[in-house]
Amino acid sequence: MDSATNSFTWGSSSFQIGSKLCSVFSPFIGFVEDLIFSLTGCFDHHCPPKLRYTFNDLVRLANNSPFTINEVEALYELFKELSSSLIDDGLIHKEELRLALLKTTSGENLFLDRVFHLFDQKKNGVIEFEEFVRALSIFHPSTPLEDKIDFAFRLYDLRETGCIEPEEVRQMVVATLQESGMHLSDESLKAIIDKTFADADADGDGKINREEWKSFALSHPTLLKNMTLPFLKDMTTVFPSFIFNTGVDDTEFEM
Repeated sequence: MDSATNSFTWGSSSFQIGSKLCSVFSPFIGFVEDLIFSLTGCFDHHCPPKLRYTFNDLVRLANNSPFTINEVEALYELFKELSSSLIDDGLIHKEELRLALLKTTSGENLFLDRVFHLFDQKKNGVIEFEEFVRALSIFHPSTPLEDKIDFAFRLYDLRETGCIEPEEVRQMVVATLQESGMHLSDESLKAIIDKTFADADADGDGKINREEWKSFALSHPTLLKNMTLPFLKDMTTVFPSFIFNTGVDDTEFEM
């Protein structure tokens, strides 16, 4: 498909605005999915994991997330693999995340920056295990829609002002196009942004606040269709070798 065709497709009035913005999440969700599947090799070693976290820690994390105790343990195995790739300190550094997703320790990528920033909830420059679990919980099929809407809002709110501004939408759309190898004319890009704000900016102040974003997302369901990773609903089925490694049996500790 050439650039003229791409520009027409993105600029066409028949192209639903929810679908336009939904495409922004495709590279983002791809990064999150790649993060998990790129590390599943750690389950090839058939030995019980040596957990730093106690059983009570696992129970607490499971009780405060959609994951079972076994799945929390599986996530910890993934976390340990990633957090020791460059610096073995039990924390995920940005360079380790970049290495896992982009196979390099240098270079800039907006989606990697957003993944790291949103996972690093304490904003201390590293991702801790509990942050890892909480962030991945957003993409679980059982997570409430309102939580997904809030996460999507924070994805767009690049400057963390509590509002989404036209320049932030522009940056995300441009990054999406770059990830997809597509070209969009300035006129078509402006048309997308103008249409987005015409639909979402209810009070006409040139910004989209949280309530406006919620209403917009609920009226455009396709906007959030990429905010769910179905395989997170049963990780031990997706990663069957894990059942030979786990040191915890969920059926023994049903509460």
